[in-house]
Amino acid sequence: MFVVRAILLSCIVAFGLPLSAQDVKSPDARQRARAARELGKQGSEAIPKLQALLSDPEVEVRVEAVKSIIEIGTHRSLDPLIQATRDNDPEVQIRATDGLVNFYSPGYVRTGLSATLRRVGAAIKSRFTDENDLVIEPYIQVRPEVIEALGKLARGGSSMDSRANAARAVGILRGAKAIPDLLQAIRSKDDQVIYESLIAFQKIREPKVAPEIAFLLRDLSDKIQIAAIETTGLLRNREALPQLHDALNRARTEKIRRAALTAIAMIPDEQNRSLFSRYLRDRDEQLRAAAAEGLARLKNPADLATLEKSFNDERKMPPRLALAFALVMLKKTEMSEFSPLRYLLNTLNSSAWRGVARAYLIELARETAVRRALEPAIGGGTKDEKIQLAQILSRSGDKDTLPYLERLTSDSDTEVAQEALSAVRALKARLP
Repeated sequence: MFVVRAILLSCIVAFGLPLSAQDVKSPDARQRARAARELGKQGSEAIPKLQALLSDPEVEVRVEAVKSIIEIGTHRSLDPLIQATRDNDPEVQIRATDGLVNFYSPGYVRTGLSATLRRVGAAIKSRFTDENDLVIEPYIQVRPEVIEALGKLARGGSSMDSRANAARAVGILRGAKAIPDLLQAIRSKDDQVIYESLIAFQKIREPKVAPEIAFLLRDLSDKIQIAAIETTGLLRNREALPQLHDALNRARTEKIRRAALTAIAMIPDEQNRSLFSRYLRDRDEQLRAAAAEGLARLKNPADLATLEKSFNDERKMPPRLALAFALVMLKKTEMSEFSPLRYLLNTLNSSAWRGVARAYLIELARETAVRRALEPAIGGGTKDEKIQLAQILSRSGDKDTLPYLERLTSDSDTEVAQEALSAVRALKARLP
């Protein structure tokens, strides 16, 4: 009897027979939830039935409907997921949020907050991951209604977790239109909501936001204060320099001190030259690195000899990479075997340090001389160098960079060629 029932069920799913529709209207919530799961296997044609289930009185049914809509994953899934963000249940809101991000960044649902969800009675438990560096490529266009829905959720979701998750989503999708919502979110008094909103500001990179977050530079939470300091530096808020100096001098921990000096280093001001020169000799390697970054952005030729000596003497990776960055900023752009630019390029082969080197090279490549030095190197580099340089030049290249990236799209390594294709699209999206 069990075998016959299983065969009948498989036929129903395969051929779309009416039992699924009957189950959708079943008085038993478990049957409706099962119907929602089965409908997810029928593709986008099942979207209208699943969308109707988003109004079901039982949370279990609505959750399964959202999961199936995400699994279908076509553009027809967007409107129902936007509708689901307005649900009054946190789990539904969180899953809908991750589903919207997943449409623009496939695979996100496997790593987003919804992947950690579990129900304990009427409550839900979840855990935010520390890694939060995902952001979509600039050429990807997100529907305004998606950003609007996520902004409203960040501002007023049914739980702090759903609000924080929506703020994270806004950042990933570069949702500048939701900035007013995030500015309300940072006044929520919930650390995770505030933190995710600050990281979203870092990804959106709208300088006008900087004065609005200045009150957080003295926050009592180390995590919030550090995020606010980092955001202030990234947004280049010169008016906040006195507050950053205060944070540096009154730092409760070394992490706060490092963040403050790094932020000061991102806002070039010749008055800070003596401060950077002093910290260049500090015992803490992270502070030495921040000081080198500060001198780099001042671009004062008088510092060249000191920076060269420090580069040759330094043995720790963070300050040595920062010193290489500083020397290239001071026009040491040759590509000889032991040159600072070659050192940064070679570091792209290191899984542990390539992220640091890539960030420095993205900034350096905004200078024409550095771009012209890097472009010829892309064809003869290692696989890692080709992939990383494609990403770097997609962010900092100009129209003369395009031929080098276009040639790389024919590379014999398919992974390199695919990265080059993405780089070409990203660069073209940036060009006038």
